[in-house]
Amino acid sequence: MKISIGNDHAGTAYKFAIVKHLEAKGYTVKNYGTDETSSVDYPDFVHPVATDVTEKTADFGIIICGSGNGANMTANKHQAVRSALCWTKEIVVLAREHNNANVLSIPARFTALEQAIEMVDAFLNTEFEGGRHQNRVNKIAVSC
Repeated sequence: MKISIGNDHAGTAYKFAIVKHLEAKGYTVKNYGTDETSSVDYPDFVHPVATDVTEKTADFGIIICGSGNGANMTANKHQAVRSALCWTKEIVVLAREHNNANVLSIPARFTALEQAIEMVDAFLNTEFEGGRHQNRVNKIAVSC
């Protein structure tokens, strides 16, 4: 499975730990995030992740910033992306089961690292339920 990951300066430490964790489990990870802690603009690191998910060169995306909000808003500008801002494993499971989320947005300043790794595992191991939820997912995209 291929995972694209992006982060701003607030998510650098989490990104390194998550990449190490995923690679140890055999995932292929494309790192678009900054490797520094000096201030950067999160859209520069989130758009490439969302593009990979849209173009299906990645199975899923993971994005990390301080609150998770800016990264999440940026990713959701891409029509094929369903990014979910999550701060507990339970929310992650529902985002996958009910919303078929394909990008996980992690708020680094509001989750512990161990919790973030548990959320990543839940995200990648939870299947979309389909059925009535597919009808709802079909109504998310806006046609122009």
